Amino acid sequence: MLHISGDRACNINYGPSLPAPILTSEIGFDIDGVVADTMEAFIRVAREEFGINHLKKEQMTSYWLEECLSMPTDTVAAIIERLLIDPFGVRLEPLPGAKETLTRLAARGRLTFVTARPVRKPIEAWLKALLSEVPPGAIEVIATGCQSAKAGVLKELGLRYFIDDHLETCQELYNEGIGAIVFDQPWNRKSTPFLRIKAWKDLQAIVGQT
Repeated sequence: MLHISGDRACNINYGPSLPAPILTSEIGFDIDGVVADTMEAFIRVAREEFGINHLKKEQMTSYWLEECLSMPTDTVAAIIERLLIDPFGVRLEPLPGAKETLTRLAARGRLTFVTARPVRKPIEAWLKALLSEVPPGAIEVIATGCQSAKAGVLKELGLRYFIDDHLETCQELYNEGIGAIVFDQPWNRKSTPFLRIKAWKDLQAIVGQT
């Protein structure tokens, strides 16, 4: 989760469950809300730099934080800007199991990350530091600048599946024939027939060897 563009919700029309196993070479990963615990960092920056002490992750029930948090929109924007440009400075941490699972998957194939962040280098440096056991050349990071560009990028890369925390992006991927996997978060808990995983260990059962 880290909303960047002005894209808003579309009508949801969900597709069928995905087959297993999925080849490592066929799947891509979002970063914020999937690999990175971005909202934990958001809450911490709000507390430490803005004196906002009442935030909890479970309050983040909308992808659009200004719709669900009782705080000024300019403060939301300022915190998001900090997260975008300085993942090391905000002490961004991975979600449990992300580092270990991705390191194991890297032994089977190249890791591809597609993010809606507008700038690539800060989060790419963070990922490569996180996955220090993975050769840097085995990690590809693409920053699209908006959610709606992800489907086209994934098609160009030949990726058939993608893990994201944004339901509207999952719908767009489905519309383009790409298998969507939802990473469970408080802001995406609508009832959906998309394949949903609640933890990184859940990938063990659906991602096979290349």
